[in-house]
Amino acid sequence: MLQPRLWLVLSTYVLLGHAALAQDWPQWRGPNGDNHADPSTDAPLRWDLTTSENVSWKTAIPGYGHSTPIVVGDSIFLTTADEDAGTQSVLKLDRQSGRLMDNWVLHRGTLPERIHSKNSYASPSPASDGERVFACFHTDDAIWLTALTFEGREVWKKKIGDFKPQRFQFGYGASPIVEDDLVIVASEYDGADSGLYALDVQSGQVVWNAKRPVNLNFASPIAATLAGKRQILLAGGELICSYDPPSGRELWRVETTTEAICGTVVWDDRRVLISGGNPDSGTWCVAGDGSRNLIWDNQIKCYEQSLLTISNYVFAVADNGVAFCWRTVDGKPMWQKRLFGGGVSASPTLVRDRIYIASERGTVYVLAATPDRFDLLAENQTGDSIFATPLAIDDRLLIRTTVIEGPKQQQYLVALGQQ
Repeated sequence: MLQPRLWLVLSTYVLLGHAALAQDWPQWRGPNGDNHADPSTDAPLRWDLTTSENVSWKTAIPGYGHSTPIVVGDSIFLTTADEDAGTQSVLKLDRQSGRLMDNWVLHRGTLPERIHSKNSYASPSPASDGERVFACFHTDDAIWLTALTFEGREVWKKKIGDFKPQRFQFGYGASPIVEDDLVIVASEYDGADSGLYALDVQSGQVVWNAKRPVNLNFASPIAATLAGKRQILLAGGELICSYDPPSGRELWRVETTTEAICGTVVWDDRRVLISGGNPDSGTWCVAGDGSRNLIWDNQIKCYEQSLLTISNYVFAVADNGVAFCWRTVDGKPMWQKRLFGGGVSASPTLVRDRIYIASERGTVYVLAATPDRFDLLAENQTGDSIFATPLAIDDRLLIRTTVIEGPKQQQYLVALGQQ
């Protein structure tokens, strides 16, 4: 009787371990790269920061940034910058209580001289392979990637390359991702070092470098499986490209989109979609099987924010505050509805059958993720401005928001859960 019981206990621990891993949010757009919360997690429909209704905790964040946090193990990690002190840092918070545990300064006195007024000095989200945290900063006229242990010890620091845009000094925003034993970083600008770089997670050595157009671009790479093949996808420079993760070899490209893209590529089965940009505005859908076909496009512009897909449909919130749903197979409009007067940088997040959309004015809209009709479920004022994308984990919604407190701005990370 002892052996079956022991097997049951061990199996239970294994299952719990897998469940815990599934509940982590280790990088930009989550474990699957699609900005979908784990189906087992939930988030409240309504909350109020003033009355603390459904507010699990609220932690003041030193400095300022637009990066979305990641959640790994017992901790939350996010980047920040203190313009007055000239520092760029990684913060560590307790996953359950939100208590600020550490502030690790990685760079001091090397902030970019100029960035766009809607950018920050800490816009890329960190990433983790489960053992290390990778933080990417534009600093000292270059892109730097640092690997840290969960206790804050520096494992390695690597200069990816120079980053000295000549035409536009708008700063940087691409988040690194981890794919197997590689951490992948896009560093694209109008200079010779413009490229997509893959570094070994343990040593920081460059494994491959895929040359990119000599063109200022802000998009983050993402990993996806399309047509049975694992791929790294990246848009911008009037291209949508696919790369082989182990080697960096280009698998296919479609010559479409526009020069500058900020959003991250999304996909639906066999199709790849992106929206942007500058100087041309549009949303583009291409085949993801390497056939190099443009399936459909339109002139709707989602510049900073990414799209959100479910099976056979894609949702969008345009720069002018209008929400859309299109059928991915042919781009047929399913519905469109104005949500607000414009100003959106955060990407929509799927939590079960609901979509959470944060505006730059601090309002979070909750929509039903239904293609057959527009259904606004709730509106929640959450501070005075939001640029970071919300995420849902542990039955909580994590939102980085800015609150105007007298003459000062104070950022908070808030955890919202049904009380």
